[in-house]
This record gives sequence, structure tokens and C-alpha cells, in this order.
Amino acid sequence: MTTARRAGVLGKPIAHSLSPVIHHAGYAAAGLTGWSYTRIECAATELPGLVAGLGPEWAGLSVTMPGKEAALAVAAEVSPVAAAVGAANTLVRRPDGSWYADNTDVVGMVEVLTEAGVRPGATVTVLGAGGTARAAVAAAGRLSAREVTVVARRMAAAEEMRPVAGAVGVPMRAAAWDDAATQLDADVVIATVPKGVADPLAATAAWRPGSVIFDALYDPWPTPLAASAQAAGCRIVSGLDLLLAQAVGQFEHFTGVAAPRAAMAAALAAARAG
Repeated sequence: MTTARRAGVLGKPIAHSLSPVIHHAGYAAAGLTGWSYTRIECAATELPGLVAGLGPEWAGLSVTMPGKEAALAVAAEVSPVAAAVGAANTLVRRPDGSWYADNTDVVGMVEVLTEAGVRPGATVTVLGAGGTARAAVAAAGRLSAREVTVVARRMAAAEEMRPVAGAVGVPMRAAAWDDAATQLDADVVIATVPKGVADPLAATAAWRPGSVIFDALYDPWPTPLAASAQAAGCRIVSGLDLLLAQAVGQFEHFTGVAAPRAAMAAALAAARAG
């Protein structure tokens, strides 16, 4: 397929993103020679105008922090999971030129957490209350978690997660950030906060050996939080694991062909090794 098509990732900051590595490897392996994928620096307030100005060659957009909630507003149609979460990480161009919003973070999180050994009935703590945290709460529901605790720097933001928990049928508690260190003894801890925010917790966390710690960051890696948990005998899932899993879904949305997952994973591993 040689038709020139474009896709990209929106976020701020965005220079660190490895999404182009993954998608370009997929294009090469699938024979999509006319496709390109780029990084675009874009704040949440800038997203509607930027999307409105894109030409018909644009097939899709990956959306990262801080634009996942804003992405919903530009879509003519929203998938049930994105609607339940209240955030979208994927915008797909439809034939009529409008946009369809989806959230592949949820499926990606379920996949990587299941591979890490998470089973029904687990207790889950989510650090943060943004778009990725919303996906984490939804993933906890799909994993049949017993309870999810949302820890946020603003209690009001934590409380805003209750509709997400209700939509996926998982009981939820809200906790203040000052109490974060006492909430880390769950079966699963998912950190979704920006770089540096959770670093102080590494020195005070009383980790439970064997629990699963998933830090959605991947640059730098390991984060102080992940390193602390790993030293305590926890099972670690990184943002790189999620990056690949959610990118597979996006690739298939954008191109309409099966994602060459092995090639995409190899390219991501090589980029990190380099």
C-alpha cells in the first residue's frame, strides 16, 4: 500500500515519545510504504484547533498527556469504553472526515496486568486522577478488582473518578496525596502521575513482596518508585509495556490491517537498548 497517509502523537511534552519508533516499524513490516508518523507538541487547549486544521491525509492520532479528556470533544462518535472512562487516547479519521474517539489504554492495561499475574479479586491503588488514571480504574473493573483506591493531589479530582468506577462496577475509595505512602500495600499499584511526582514515595513505601507495581512512565526508567518496588520483591510493569500494547490497537484502527506486533516490539526494545 503506497497511498500517502499520516498519523502522529499529540502531547506536551512529547519529544521523549517512542510512539514513532513503534508505528514506523509496523508500517515497514506491513508494507505500508506511504505512511508516516510524527510527534506534535500540543497542549490540551490547543488540541481542538490543531485537529480541525489537519488535512484529509491524516488517518489517526495518538493522544497522550495532557490531552486525553480534550480529545473527546473533537469526536463525532465516541466508543463505549472512551465514554465510560471520560478520556480518549486515540482519534481515528472516518471516511466523511469526522473523528472517532477510542481508548486503547484500557485494553492495553488489562493485557499487561494479566500477563503480570493479576487475577480477579485484587485490591488496586491508582496514583493520579487524569486520563491515564481513568483508564486504570476502568481496567481494574475489567479485571474484576475487589476495590480500587484513587490517590490524588486534589481530593476533588479523586472524587471525579467515581462515575468511571460506577460505569465499570468496581467499588472505589478516594484518598489524599498526603496519605499515598499508606495506600501502597495493595495487590496492584498503578502510578499515572507525571514525572517526578511519585519520586518521594520511593523512600517511604512499605511494599508488599509479590504485588504488582505498574508505573505508566518510561522515561527515565526505572523510575525511583519502580526501582524501590523491584528491590522489595514486587513484580514490575513499565510504561513501555503499556506503550506497545495500546499502540497495537491504534495501529489497527489507523491502518485497517493487523499489527505486526513482533516487529513493533523488537523496534521498541532496540530503541531503549540504544
